[in-house]
Amino acid sequence: MLRKLATVVVLAGAVAVPAAAPASPTHAKVMLRSTSLGSVLVDARGRTLYLFAADSKAKSACYGQCAAVWPPFLTSGAPVKVGAAKQALLKTVKRKDGTLQVVYAGHPLYFFSGDTRAGQTKGEGIVHFGGSWYALNAAGKALKPASSPAPAPNPPGDGGGYGGGYGP
Repeated sequence: MLRKLATVVVLAGAVAVPAAAPASPTHAKVMLRSTSLGSVLVDARGRTLYLFAADSKAKSACYGQCAAVWPPFLTSGAPVKVGAAKQALLKTVKRKDGTLQVVYAGHPLYFFSGDTRAGQTKGEGIVHFGGSWYALNAAGKALKPASSPAPAPNPPGDGGGYGGGYGP
């Protein structure tokens, strides 16, 4: 009886321990995927990749709490492009902890923890941790949302001051 009880306790303890983070791919893959924003860079599982506007000269400015919300796209070897992504724009940069982060067109790449499945772009345009976050296109440019056009003036006769009246 004690032996069975000990087994149950060990299994219960194993369930309570969070699973280890998956290992970095040996050669991280970067490709394009069509999304509601247009064609954006994604990893091999289709997860959108983002740049952090606060990064400078291919150096990450996202650590600690920032990296918990915006996990860096890590690799343990040279990243490779698939399809229309550009191999010449792919590089790596060493992070403070010694891991290698994938860089595209000079931008360290990140995932957004709020994107729960492939193709989501919920991180687009968010201002968080002292900078803005954007998905990237094949040229490595941020897909910033188009600015809203200026509101049109009120049409005549709507009481907005252009037409002067309410009747015929």
